[in-house]
Amino acid sequence: MAKAHYLFPKDYMADPAGNVFNGKFYIYPSHDVETDHAFDDDGGHFQMRDYHVFRIDGDPMEVEATDLGMILDQDQVPWVENQMWDNDVVEKNGKYYLIFSAKDHGGVFHLGVAVADSPEGPFTPQPSPIRGSFSIDPCAFKDDDGQVYVYFGGLWGGQLQWYKAPEEYTKEGVELGNAPGKQALLYTRPDAPALPSSVVRMTDDVLQFAEAPHDVIILGKDGKPLRASDPYRFFEASWMHKYNGKYYFSYSTGDSHYLCYAVGDNPYGPFTFGGVILEPVVGWTTHHSIVEYQGKWYLLHHDCVPSNDTTWLRSLKIMPLEYDAEGNIIPMKSE
Repeated sequence: MAKAHYLFPKDYMADPAGNVFNGKFYIYPSHDVETDHAFDDDGGHFQMRDYHVFRIDGDPMEVEATDLGMILDQDQVPWVENQMWDNDVVEKNGKYYLIFSAKDHGGVFHLGVAVADSPEGPFTPQPSPIRGSFSIDPCAFKDDDGQVYVYFGGLWGGQLQWYKAPEEYTKEGVELGNAPGKQALLYTRPDAPALPSSVVRMTDDVLQFAEAPHDVIILGKDGKPLRASDPYRFFEASWMHKYNGKYYFSYSTGDSHYLCYAVGDNPYGPFTFGGVILEPVVGWTTHHSIVEYQGKWYLLHHDCVPSNDTTWLRSLKIMPLEYDAEGNIIPMKSE
């Protein structure tokens, strides 16, 4: 198996969303920066404030990605105060939609949209976040019928636990930095169901949710939902791709540091756990995307080797991804 290749050693980038538009391979990462914020479990040390777009010209395993420049800064978005975390881009009807996560002026994460005529930008942001949006790590997936779905959610600093009360999606009465409530308490119990990510179909103009978000349920081999104690349960970093007609939902397990996947028959699931894609890397977080380019499949991810394991200074990597005859992803280790 080929070793992973660093795509952009000149700067710290993370959370790579790989996309192929008009036959060209683009990457939309978050942009890590030095910070004097204290390290904490809520991710206060991740103070990213802008997005760049990269293009790969040539063999992805041989060339350095080209930085095409900044496509959005937090000062351009009226509702954003700080922490522009993960993002993704999707094309529909000749327009390109940057779906991103950031904190508002009250310290709460929402999803936003910015629109461009080219995958290389510039992107013009909507003045307000998506109505009813919450948490982090959006993946924008366009199905074969043209419908666009967004997968999202992340625990701890991603605030997903604030919104999983059974009655409604709300943080009313919840203090910032705290995680009370039924679902947050359940998450601390090993026998509880794992908190799921969410999926929602977008409106035709890709600016708003067309429905209430659905839970993305991951079933074990026994047909039962994964538990909170399972090292392979969802934590953050949703991604969706299709292979041979099947829907592959992949994600990070967070504090157990794996990239895993589950397979389903439709965009909503349920998805049956398939296995580990990538063993833990250097650095606390593992975040990725999976993309097909010129007939080959690739896994994009990041680690903290170049920054000497400085958790909030991560670097982009890429490696080939392969399937076996049954459609299982062959597990990998990044070296």
